[in-house]
Parts: sequence; C-alpha cells; structure tokens
Amino acid sequence: MTIAPVRTDLYPTRGVNEVTTPREDPVLWSAPGAPGPIVPSELMEFERDGFLTVDELISQDEVALYHAELDRLIADPAVRADERSIIEPKSQDVRSVFEVHKLSEIFAALVRDERVVGRARQILGSDVYIHQSRINVKPGFGASGFYWHSDFETWHAEDGLPNMRTVSVSIALTENLDTNGGLMIMPGSHKTFLGCAGETPQDNYKKSLQMQDAGTPSDAALTRFADRHGIRLFTGRAGSATWFDCNCMHGSGDNITPYPRSNVFIVFNSVENAAVTPFAAPVPRPSYIGARDFTPVR
Repeated sequence: MTIAPVRTDLYPTRGVNEVTTPREDPVLWSAPGAPGPIVPSELMEFERDGFLTVDELISQDEVALYHAELDRLIADPAVRADERSIIEPKSQDVRSVFEVHKLSEIFAALVRDERVVGRARQILGSDVYIHQSRINVKPGFGASGFYWHSDFETWHAEDGLPNMRTVSVSIALTENLDTNGGLMIMPGSHKTFLGCAGETPQDNYKKSLQMQDAGTPSDAALTRFADRHGIRLFTGRAGSATWFDCNCMHGSGDNITPYPRSNVFIVFNSVENAAVTPFAAPVPRPSYIGARDFTPVR
C-alpha cells in the first residue's frame, strides 16, 4: 500500500474560524545586492510596506498604445463573449478581460519588457511566469469596486500557490484620482496572513470576479488591520505603476465619477513556486485566471 505524503500548509484558510498566521516566507527573495532596476532604498521600502510605486514606468506614447489596445479588446464582440471577459452586473459594461498577454501581442510585449519583468525577477529572486494577467476597465458612473482581500489568500486556497513568492504590478492607463475608485493598501499588512472562515463554494470564481464573498475578511479583522497599519490610497498619472506583494490587504471603492480608472494588471509568480492542488477548494480555477503553464517569461 502506498501512503501519500503529508502536505504542509503554511497558511490555513477557509476553515470554521478566521485565523491569523505570521508570514513564514521572505518578502524579498533575491540576495542583497542582486542586480535589477529597483534601487536598494526602494527594496527596503517594499520589504517594510509591501509595495513600491514608479511615477513613470511607461511613457505617454506607450500609454496611448496600450489604451488603444484596451479599447480595441473591449469593443470586440468576440472578446466580450469570451469567458475571459467579466461583465459589470448593473451596467453590462466590460469590467475586466483576463489572459490579455495571450489575447494581444501588444500586451505580451509589455509583459516581456525588462522594466516590468526585471522588477519581478529582482523581488522574487528567480525566473518568473505569468500567474494571471488582465486589463481592468473600471468605467465611470458606477463601476463596482474590489472589496478588501489578500490576493494570496485566494491564490493559495483556490489556485494552489504554496508560498508567498508572487508579486503584482498595476500599470495605470488613465489618471488615478483620489475620487475614481483608486487602489488602497494597508502598509505592512503583508507580514500577517489572514485565513478566512467558510468553505469555498463550487465554481466560486464565477461569482467572486464580480463580487467577492468567500475569502472575505470579517469587519472585526479588517478594523484591527486598519488600526494597526493604516490605509494608503494610490494616485498618479497614466503611465505610473504600483508593485505590491501578494499578501497585501488591499481593495478599491466604486467609481461613481465620470472618469474611468483603467489599468493593466500582471501577476508574476516564481517558477520555484508553481501551483499545486488547491489548499482549500474542490478544483483549481480555470487556467485563464490561475495559470497552470509555468513557462518562464523570456
């Protein structure tokens, strides 16, 4: 008789009770002094806060190129009908389009750009692959927000990422104002994992991509985190970017202004942290949401 090895779960979640677990993984995986586009002082800030900002990652000409490609994709009836497109429940506008690096060579080139992938390699200390990519349109006049959550909680529970060796970048294609549903992060929250209560429903992704329920922290836990860490709202012109650790507690409000807040969102995972069987879900989410192709970005 063959006995299956016992799998260690460093970050339990989706159980009967909400539970906090100190982070077991490094924030920065590269050796000190490793080459890359991020200077040492920025790396120290990233380790402390869980995020860093770049005021002009891409030029205004590049912003125009990527925004035109976003407009082309969301206007394409075939893209809208594709399961990779998420539609706003009320307005029926396109909210997000996933796997854009496979739908568009223009966005594929952005993923391979050393200004982008170079920072990911530097933070994660290895070659990286794309765990997820998407464009978020967040149109004006009522686009819904994303409630407070840790991405890693979902990626661990539903995609099977074992460790916190994943980093995201949000590249602004429109101006991020303090009024149009901007990204909010609790600085330093990435050093504590908050395991949420409640089992993962079957096909949870179909609901959570429009309105999150499973994997949502309690009001009491969010209040403790906010009291301890504070909340930072990110603003900036088109072309700016925010890099943030996979375990940052973050969210965004509804956009009731006339001004869209559109961005390209790319998630890099270390090739040494490839997804396994989900830790708290019946089956993995579809590969366009959580990749099962671990080919390094070149």
